[in-house]
Amino acid sequence: MDDSSLRAVGWARSLPMNSGVKAARDWTRDHLRALGWLERAPDTVDAVLLAVSELVTNAHVHARSAALLVLTWDGDCLHVTVHDSSPRPPEPRKPDDDALGGRGMLLIDALADTWRAYPCPRGKDVTACFRPAYVA
Repeated sequence: MDDSSLRAVGWARSLPMNSGVKAARDWTRDHLRALGWLERAPDTVDAVLLAVSELVTNAHVHARSAALLVLTWDGDCLHVTVHDSSPRPPEPRKPDDDALGGRGMLLIDALADTWRAYPCPRGKDVTACFRPAYVA
């Protein structure tokens, strides 16, 4: 057997506009529990859950779109991907001090090890990578 092949486990969930962000966080938490992260990487769990909240909120509010949330664990990085139907890439911006919003991508940039936006034929994917302090 070739040990160089990529081994990954993944999950996907569709989140229509009327679904709450809490549902996305709860679903994600269940999968992080299955990976053993709640005990072994609680700080990373907090970062992932906040990122999921921000990315799904961006899809619903800014893209005015349902969100497809995909989690992929490849043994090194948890890839958190949210797909929406807007072709416009997210833009980190400096929010007004009094603004209630506008900090989402700044948070993603601070929380994730890396993140990228990818254009797709029917919108875009925004993927953030999280590496726990331990490697499973």
